[in-house]
Amino acid sequence: MKAFISKYFSNHAETSEESYDKSLETHYYKAKKDEVFRAVEELFRSPSEKIAVSKERGEITVNYKGKKKAFIVATVIMVRPFQTSVDFSVTTDSGGPIDFGFSHRLVIQLYHELDSQFPLVNSSER
Repeated sequence: MKAFISKYFSNHAETSEESYDKSLETHYYKAKKDEVFRAVEELFRSPSEKIAVSKERGEITVNYKGKKKAFIVATVIMVRPFQTSVDFSVTTDSGGPIDFGFSHRLVIQLYHELDSQFPLVNSSER
């Protein structure tokens, strides 16, 4: 029930290692950090605006401008050689406390694009 409520009656979605929602769990890729970081940067083309990019900290902060506006923080961390994790925090600027699942769907869309570029690490390999 919590997953349904937070998915549709919130304006925020955030990934983590052990999320209540499988689709919001951290993704791990078999790739170098720099390759994944570059791919995450490429996800946010114009009209979206990158506010801050810190390769050292592995963070990209974006004002997303798509169907709706959102504030996104993407975190890219190398956990071991050729194993890089990616997390997203998305807050929709919906003018109210709910976005009817937009932030959740946006996270899934971003992961889908990365999944098509890099092989995922199996949970048994972590």
